[in-house]
Amino acid sequence: MSDTPQPIPPQAAQSGLTDNTAGALAYITFIPAIIFLLVEPYNRNSFIRFHAWQSIFLGITCVVADFVLGLIPIIGWFVLLPLFCLGVFVLWIVLIMKALKGERYELPVIGKYAAQQAGN
Repeated sequence: MSDTPQPIPPQAAQSGLTDNTAGALAYITFIPAIIFLLVEPYNRNSFIRFHAWQSIFLGITCVVADFVLGLIPIIGWFVLLPLFCLGVFVLWIVLIMKALKGERYELPVIGKYAAQQAGN
């Protein structure tokens, strides 16, 4: 048996959103992620909870990293910060696409904590 994540087939929640769509929407901002953690039936679905928690942890990590890179004069502002933002944007697109495909893609470090919070 391989360790690669198996795609989860889309299932419609009571509101009509599939699990995959709700998981992807959790990455748009932290607001849908928090809503999905508070509102039923989404808060009972471990796939949606995982993506919501990973989105929240990714947002916190980005804010902290952005602050730290902003403290580095000149090279941080004009080189490191733009490269970091570009990398985060690419990662954000990848995470949305993985969630839409039904994959539970764990980021290093924060993915483990998201899985723990989701109850996996």
